[in-house]
Amino acid sequence: MRTLRYCTVLIICLLMCAASGCGYTTGAYIGPYKTIYIAPFKNSISIASAKSEFANYTSYYPLLESTITKKVVERFIFDGNLKVVKEEDADPIMKGELTYYNRSALGYAQNNEDVMEYRLTLTINLEFYNNRTKETIWRKDGFEANTTYFTTGALAISEKTALDNTIVELARRIVESVTEAW
Repeated sequence: MRTLRYCTVLIICLLMCAASGCGYTTGAYIGPYKTIYIAPFKNSISIASAKSEFANYTSYYPLLESTITKKVVERFIFDGNLKVVKEEDADPIMKGELTYYNRSALGYAQNNEDVMEYRLTLTINLEFYNNRTKETIWRKDGFEANTTYFTTGALAISEKTALDNTIVELARRIVESVTEAW
């Protein structure tokens, strides 16, 4: 009887410990803000003036700035430290500007003509300002994320998949820079 009682208490304690969880976090946000508004990113890339070493234009994906905005909002929601709200309800506002998109060759096939590996780079400018006082809290120009990808072989992926990976990485880095700035 005593053993049964001991086992019951032990099982209850173990269940309570398991239910409380042991979540992993990189750090607690201790900043002064509770909400944030992410303004739609602006696209400042001039496609007409962009040149590459291979053509008079650079490959480009339409509505890239909208995709970046969406992924940044999703990442803030996933992170949970700041609640994404409408502009009039936000403590700070984040504005972003897409300034650079580049795909450059990294590795060639043996014939030295066919590209086997590329680096994809996205660069943005960020401004984080107080919605109440309209003062800039911080600004970062040249905020960058990049991905390398192969066009052939077992590790081959499309440029679009590499771009999606780069945007996810960019959104992660943006949220970390905001929540870890305090």
